[in-house]
Amino acid sequence: MKQIFHLVGIALAFLPQFLFTACSSHSSDPDIGAMIQPTPRTAVMKEDNYYVWCGTMVKEKGTYHLFYSRWEKKYGFQAWVTRSEVAHATSKTPFGPFVFKDVALPVRGAEYWDGLCTHNPTVHKFGSKYYLYYMGNTGDGDDTPTLNGQLNWIHRNNQRIGVAVADSPNGPWKRFDKPIIDASEDPDAPDALMASNPAITQGPDGRFLMVYKAVGKQKPMPFGGPVVHLTAWSDSPTGPFTKDLKPIFTSGEANFPAEDPFIWSQDGKYYAIVKDQGGYFIKHDTRALVLFESENGMDWSLAEHGFVSGLDLLWEDGELERMANLERPQLYFEKGKPTALLVAVSKIDMSDTYNVRIPLK
Repeated sequence: MKQIFHLVGIALAFLPQFLFTACSSHSSDPDIGAMIQPTPRTAVMKEDNYYVWCGTMVKEKGTYHLFYSRWEKKYGFQAWVTRSEVAHATSKTPFGPFVFKDVALPVRGAEYWDGLCTHNPTVHKFGSKYYLYYMGNTGDGDDTPTLNGQLNWIHRNNQRIGVAVADSPNGPWKRFDKPIIDASEDPDAPDALMASNPAITQGPDGRFLMVYKAVGKQKPMPFGGPVVHLTAWSDSPTGPFTKDLKPIFTSGEANFPAEDPFIWSQDGKYYAIVKDQGGYFIKHDTRALVLFESENGMDWSLAEHGFVSGLDLLWEDGELERMANLERPQLYFEKGKPTALLVAVSKIDMSDTYNVRIPLK
């Protein structure tokens, strides 16, 4: 009887995915949700004394390189905003196990714009070099708020976007003295307070499109808001970037409808996997990952195969587990095809967090 209930649970978990696939089978657009396969336990990257978050991967000479955010558990979960660092692990397979190797973007001093915290990594190879985009910040280094389960707002509101460059995923990574996306000086701009969560791709025209999370100053401080996503363009992966300040992924008057975009270019179009914060784009019983599409990188709409994933994770051994969070999506491409969906995961009781790489068929 328990086995019957287990199989029914699996079927129900994938019902929204099935419905979207059935209704849109004529479309040539990618259906990432239908590609999701059960996840092997070896695909978990976690460390006993650290919270592990984010996750982005690249391959060089037969070795897979995983970059992820981590911070010590003794400071509490909210210390991602003050204590995070971008770490580096390697494996001979995309689904692990991965072994920690080094810290790619360590603390380098409060006098730097990114000197005390690095987070939100996304790694790409453009030409012969590797580019590691990330959020960095500095501030007062005060752990008192985080130990009480609160954000340190000085650090949060100093978030900016940078890039580090290397000839190999093994580094060394060259960082810069200024961010490539800074907060706008205009106090009425939608990114007047902070910028984070970078996503980037090279488009069909050769230009580089960046999508990033931004917070303005129209709403009460220190949170500010609204929380929106903006685009910026450059002829070079290191900038300078020209901003387009028209928000995308919006939903009516919602103050914070979306988060965590990952973007790529395919068949002359742009695509984005985005976290739907609460059924703003697809009606679902939990937060969901959804797929957007765009012809020009500036005007976005929900794709036909809009549903990617809810909060249920199906393990290869048959266990279906409901998570508290399943976010920070990134795709890994092998020979131009997506073969893994990387997500940050936290258990319902927040006792553990890790990155996981979900196979795609």
